Amino acid sequence: MAAEATQTVLAVDRLCIDGFSDGNAFPIVQDVTFSLAEGEVLGLIGESGAGKSTIGLATIGILRPGCRVRSGTIKFAGQDIVNVPDRVSRKLRGEQIAYVAQSAAASFNPAQRLMDQVIESVVVHGKMSVLEARARAIDIFKQLQLPNADTFGNRFPHQVSGGQLQRAMIAMAIMSRPRLIVFDEPTTALDVTTQIEVIAAIKSLVATSRLTAIYITHDLALCAQIASRMLVLKDGRKVEEATTRQMLADPHEEYTRTLWSVRNLDKDANPTSASILDVRGLDASYGNIQVLKSVSTRLERGRTLAIVGESGSGKSTLARVVAGLHPPSGGDIRFNGDKLGPTFKHRSKETLRSIQMIFQSAENALNPRQTVRQLVGRQIERQRGLKGKELQDATLELLRKVEMGPKYLDRRPQQLSGGEKQRVAIARALAAEPSVIICDEITSALDQVIQHDILNLLNRLQSELKLSYIFITHDIAAVKAVADEVAVMQHGVVVEQGEKDQVLDNPRTPYTKLLLSSVPEMNPDWLDRLLSERAASRNANLHGTAA
Repeated sequence: MAAEATQTVLAVDRLCIDGFSDGNAFPIVQDVTFSLAEGEVLGLIGESGAGKSTIGLATIGILRPGCRVRSGTIKFAGQDIVNVPDRVSRKLRGEQIAYVAQSAAASFNPAQRLMDQVIESVVVHGKMSVLEARARAIDIFKQLQLPNADTFGNRFPHQVSGGQLQRAMIAMAIMSRPRLIVFDEPTTALDVTTQIEVIAAIKSLVATSRLTAIYITHDLALCAQIASRMLVLKDGRKVEEATTRQMLADPHEEYTRTLWSVRNLDKDANPTSASILDVRGLDASYGNIQVLKSVSTRLERGRTLAIVGESGSGKSTLARVVAGLHPPSGGDIRFNGDKLGPTFKHRSKETLRSIQMIFQSAENALNPRQTVRQLVGRQIERQRGLKGKELQDATLELLRKVEMGPKYLDRRPQQLSGGEKQRVAIARALAAEPSVIICDEITSALDQVIQHDILNLLNRLQSELKLSYIFITHDIAAVKAVADEVAVMQHGVVVEQGEKDQVLDNPRTPYTKLLLSSVPEMNPDWLDRLLSERAASRNANLHGTAA
């Protein structure tokens, strides 16, 4: 028994966690049990609200504000971490337990250099001198294949890419050689090529350092590449648990099978038609940096143009220029044949009404002080001039269109789920009765179940209202679900475009092929095979160059 106890790094037994609202308790986590042996990675799977992050934080001794452990235990290396004093809990987190958050950008101080932040914890806890910590950080940077590892730490957070910043946060987490790491959605906000870099780095660390880890995600295919076991959660309860290969091959529960199949949405193409929006030779810059370089594309009436590419390719800048939120430096945009003004200040009220934009983060786009009634109703009043009962009826009709009922009218954004907030944002865009809607990464922060629902909603609204969409994304599964045509962007240039099936099934450019090959598959061997193939290709190119 003693030998078994030393091998168990984490034991969670019948854990129940409650939250509180208006003085009333409600369950968040209900009777969850699992354990982790040294070197094992457990994937926590489930849709938003399943309790994944609450459990992950609890295992490192942190409870969200307003939460408490009602019953059950969490033991790290045999020590109860629920009831220990704060100083003990902080010491554990500084030395033996680490946490990697979803947003690296929000986790780093923009005013401090990366090296100072990466080494801070081990220096403050007296585990290493500054010189020792710097040397170890550089070794980790090399292990994580960060560029110019010897000087990488001299940069500020804004001077590195999203994938590099995420790997820097992983470096910070493993500085103290922890026994347990919790990865909380570490690749959710990253494009497909960048997330491969990050997941490969995590997998390499787990293998070489025998890390014990919890990997929290709603991306089943990515989880399959790193987790040895999966635990599926729904409404705070454990649905089922099994090894990754068993879970993928034969999930026992209907809910799990639903999760597995939810991304298999493939929209039939709408018939081609006349263009409603033409982009011709568009240039755009931020200061002296040119972001868009002679971009030309077109959106046909009643169809969806998906614009795909990795972070920094210019997708969102193109969306902002089309919406009139950023001025072009060259080229022009034509809407129904008429040239658009460079910004919204130069466009007619009718044009502004006809082209609406839905932003990536509904959380930031919705005023937290306003109710749903105000958020949607004021837009209807502004655009259509309705008041009184007519305004009330129109607001309810829009909520019905986005599959929300009257019970949501007096709720504020903080009382809504991520998917519900995005539905309110869609309703607000529809209030103007537009003909074109620009969707800028509107499903990237949502779990797969909610994404599926939102994509289905967009397709239904397009069919009913004859809408035309520009759909900005780095998610190829979302492209399959909504697109009629696809434009692929790289470094501010459209490198390939055409009908969806043509681009996805028969890509012509190396970059498009790279993007498509980076889409994870529901196969635990996929990442190893991909990395092996890319290494072989690099070696072949090197030998060819040498010859």
